[in-house]
Amino acid sequence: MKVLLAVPPGIEKLELYRVLGLKAPPLGLAWIAAVLERAGHKVRIIDSPTEGIDLKTFINEVKAWNPDVVGLTALTPTIYKAYEAAKAIKEYDKDLPVIMGGPHVTFMYEEALSNNVDVVVRGEGEYTTLELINTMEKVGFEPEHFKQIRGLVFKLGDQVIRTPDRPPIRNLDELPWPARHLLPMDKYTLFNKPIKFIHVMASRGCPYGCTFCSTSYFWGRMIRYRSAKDVADEIEDAVNKYKTNIIVFTDDEFTLGKRFVYEFLRELDERKLDINFSCGSRVDTIDKEMMLALKSHGCTALYFGVESASQDTINRIGKKISLERAVKVFQWAKEVKIDHVGSFVLGFPWETIDDMKATVKFAIKLNPTYAQFTVATPYPGTPLYYEALSNNLIEDWNWEHYTTLRAVMRGFKFTKEQAQKMLSWAYVHYYGRLSFLIHELVHGRFGTIMSAIKNSLVPWFMEHLLRGSGE
Repeated sequence: MKVLLAVPPGIEKLELYRVLGLKAPPLGLAWIAAVLERAGHKVRIIDSPTEGIDLKTFINEVKAWNPDVVGLTALTPTIYKAYEAAKAIKEYDKDLPVIMGGPHVTFMYEEALSNNVDVVVRGEGEYTTLELINTMEKVGFEPEHFKQIRGLVFKLGDQVIRTPDRPPIRNLDELPWPARHLLPMDKYTLFNKPIKFIHVMASRGCPYGCTFCSTSYFWGRMIRYRSAKDVADEIEDAVNKYKTNIIVFTDDEFTLGKRFVYEFLRELDERKLDINFSCGSRVDTIDKEMMLALKSHGCTALYFGVESASQDTINRIGKKISLERAVKVFQWAKEVKIDHVGSFVLGFPWETIDDMKATVKFAIKLNPTYAQFTVATPYPGTPLYYEALSNNLIEDWNWEHYTTLRAVMRGFKFTKEQAQKMLSWAYVHYYGRLSFLIHELVHGRFGTIMSAIKNSLVPWFMEHLLRGSGE
């Protein structure tokens, strides 16, 4: 079968993609492509936003390549662009099957089926897509035959058929490495700079189930690690092929598996693999010894979700960390002299304006290298979504606004507009500090941070900062 996998065109214009000038490879599509190629299918990936392909050009590419099936991926804020692409495909050829996967349609599959999508692939997509394509190769597009494939949703007549969930892939080493040869690896950027880097995922899943995060509900509550050897093999191969040693781990909880971390570092030693990398961590799964070990092996930055200054809020969202531990770990990071990013969420439904201000003040107390502030966003499939839905808190149903940079719901004690204002207030108060600006200037990063802010991370920031206002 000829399978065209695509990131839909037009999403580069969305707010989410203007932030930081980031163009990142679609690792999920590349992994599905690798599994399909291994099974003998012919696969092409079109990363439309990275390649600068608009909808008209995309359809011309579909016509020229003439695939047997088109697979699209989308997140919640990019879903409308995916639906536009599906509509355009059907206008070109109504019999060309369109399948779609990703976190949004995994939970909003009926919406997708009403928007020119023939089949939704729910959750982990590799083997579900492979079984679907193999079945279509044998019998054509006959939904009656899809009933035996786990992880799908499709229509049979007017009836929506949701097959049972597919169990998670236990042994991730059995998957081939992502098909990076199908991606425009030289076109990915950060801060709109052509910085060559490689995205790698060493694990899937998260056991914590935070109420605002879809990771646990999409990948599962059980974390699964690849072997350290397989990850190091992939990195070594990619470093040699793409001539860069900058690695970005996309894992939410890279340091949760202590044994994996030290085995991976040993692999780097034995191969004399000189890389720079960054990864996500948790304040309760790292200690100073691990921090030192990571830094000595090329780790340049750690990302921590702290989320709130309120222990009650941390408990309510299921984060399962303590504020005292966060203070201690951020102090270690300073002593080790490793860049560290703290993430903070404003506007959980039960919060007050004072609670949000306290979180910003706590961020200033922790004083990470960078602080990321977002507004609580009720993504479909998360407990926060169902809580907001049942309490009628959601005021903005435009999925394009679900970027965490725009408030879409009110709380019990604040309005949507107040939550939005607090996001701006957070950035102004954190990044407007004279001590921070001098520090960035001294370390030669002033231009980078200012360009990130200018790219509309918080447009309000510039106006007020330049006016010298702190409110």
